[in-house]
Amino acid sequence: MNFTEKIRRALVEFAGFDLDTYKTEPRMMSLPARLIPSITFYSRLIAIVIRASRKAKRGQYDTREWCQSSLATLRALEHVGARIEITGIDNIRTTTGPCVFIGNHMSTLETFLLPFIIAPIKETTFVVKQSLIEYPIFKYVMRSRNPITVGRSNPRDDLRAVLEGGIAVLKAGTSVIIFPQTTRTTVFDPKQFNSIGVKLARNAGVPVIPIALKTDAWGNGKYLKDFGRIDRAKPVHFAFGKPLLIGVRGSEEHQEIIDFITGKLKEWEREAENPANC
Repeated sequence: MNFTEKIRRALVEFAGFDLDTYKTEPRMMSLPARLIPSITFYSRLIAIVIRASRKAKRGQYDTREWCQSSLATLRALEHVGARIEITGIDNIRTTTGPCVFIGNHMSTLETFLLPFIIAPIKETTFVVKQSLIEYPIFKYVMRSRNPITVGRSNPRDDLRAVLEGGIAVLKAGTSVIIFPQTTRTTVFDPKQFNSIGVKLARNAGVPVIPIALKTDAWGNGKYLKDFGRIDRAKPVHFAFGKPLLIGVRGSEEHQEIIDFITGKLKEWEREAENPANC
């Protein structure tokens, strides 16, 4: 049994569900969770991050620990009434070797939850802003994952960093998660969705798995962007698309990724408007 299979099996046992699809089961909420969901959630999240940071600082934060922190965050969100649905995980499990995951970036939520979905199946890391590996407390966790860092100020330098760092990571067998938008936003604008992830996959000769995300239940804060309001009325959706092999130019595949994300967002919007039909 290889390393990732051991992680996957341990997490299946730990979490109590298999990893093909996932949907939050109805559950009773505590009084604090009902009355002050944001405070209740962030008090749990801070404890999760502090524990993870201490382990990472000591060099004891491996993939299993990362996945368990991610899963604990999922449970903390569900504790305050968040409803989470994940689909298309078979598309990860049936794709051979490392790949590039490309998705829209709506909130902080996806960066916390994607590890427990992907890392039990494929070793993975993120492309992140340089500032995240300097963020107090959380920096030790991010550095332990050996991310690819970009400055977000010079697109040409960012492309070089992603191509050079990403190809090395992919050749070593680790997949890469990238959000091509320059910033988090609840409105998906294809014009702001660059092709940097497609170029990485093409140059490395690996497939792309698109991810459509609706994660605005974790709002962006007014003063501290990472600490916005938790709105349990908004369902959380993760959808993984079928893998795409990148052609000579990559423009068609880039459009397929945009179409997948746009289509899923419209589908989820219709479901929210007509819940009785879901």
